[in-house]
Amino acid sequence: MFVRIVKMSFEPSNVDAFLENFEANKNNIRAFEGCEFLELYRAKQQDNIFFTYSYWRSEDDLENYRHSDLFKAVWAKTKPLFNAKPEAWSVDKITTLN
Repeated sequence: MFVRIVKMSFEPSNVDAFLENFEANKNNIRAFEGCEFLELYRAKQQDNIFFTYSYWRSEDDLENYRHSDLFKAVWAKTKPLFNAKPEAWSVDKITTLN
């Protein structure tokens, strides 16, 4: 398993459109084979910056999602809303403290 973190910055006037698109698709993304966890975060100081945080069983699972019709549909609505290039990291979890 690994964690995928994606930072997205939107035109302020496009934030509501992004949130509506995420809300409409979040359950399908989470239900995609290999996705074990999904959260959306919003920056405190810049409320047009968001982060998705997801757990994937394998890199193949993430790649299957990235090539799926679901991703293509979500991305087609999300990409025009950005005001900066999104950034993404795939990381291995080292430690969790609860």
